[in-house]
Amino acid sequence: MTETVTVRVPAKVNVQLAVGGARPDGFHDLANVFLAVGLYDEVTVTPADELRVTCAGPDAAQVPLDRTNLAARAALELARRYGIDPAVHLHIAKDIPVAGGMAGGSADGAGALLACDTLWGTNASREELLDICAGLGSDVPFSLVGGAALGTGRGERLRPLEVGGTFHWVFAMAERGLSTPAVFREFDRMNEGVRVPEPVASQDLLDALAKGDAGALARTVTNDLQPAALSLFPALADTLAAGEAAGALAALVSGSGPTTAHLAPDAETADAIGRVLLDSGTCRAVRVTRSPAPGATVLG
Repeated sequence: MTETVTVRVPAKVNVQLAVGGARPDGFHDLANVFLAVGLYDEVTVTPADELRVTCAGPDAAQVPLDRTNLAARAALELARRYGIDPAVHLHIAKDIPVAGGMAGGSADGAGALLACDTLWGTNASREELLDICAGLGSDVPFSLVGGAALGTGRGERLRPLEVGGTFHWVFAMAERGLSTPAVFREFDRMNEGVRVPEPVASQDLLDALAKGDAGALARTVTNDLQPAALSLFPALADTLAAGEAAGALAALVSGSGPTTAHLAPDAETADAIGRVLLDSGTCRAVRVTRSPAPGATVLG
């Protein structure tokens, strides 16, 4: 048995997030176009006397270290299915913003699942790993897969998408987090009494991805949760405006927020936008990176 396994797993940005009305189970049907981006957490799993979770990195103090953590839940579910004692130490090296709408917790769940599968030699099929991911949360399957994909249902049913080039991004981190359930509740409140249309992926957006055309992508990016996020965190509008004024082709809230995503035409402009955003006083930190990025990957 391997003594230590480390898995690197990416953040995501939603270039389209179309949200349907609330379902009887409380979830919402989505048309969710994911892009994995080059910001990563690393999850290291080592045999231990009992299951425990530790975390280090930016905002690590906000990460739960009990069995509600998705990394712990992933280990417990895989162990349950294969009759294994889940006595491991899961260490999360955080670099994805916490509570930032970039699926950091989901990434940790997918990373822990792949790491435990490798450590224990369970050789679970890709389909079984994706099934476990779907049970953990709507974004977890994409964290395993990476690249680009259209998520339907509540986001867990994935169809891989073609990407014809590299897209350059600047992510601006807000002063505080936003709760995803709170943003969905605000979405429901704002749409009370309104017929919310069925979510459908934009063919123009899918074509822009396939061509690697940043300008065309900028004209088609949408996030139905953005009004709700701005309602709960109005100052995000200043960050979006600052990014566009600095030369971003498009700026939008990433997922449920509060991280904002700014699409740049090239790497040089992305660096310049990042400097302007940081100097604007509208965010606490920026990260410049690109997409697409690979999914969960065993290192070493």
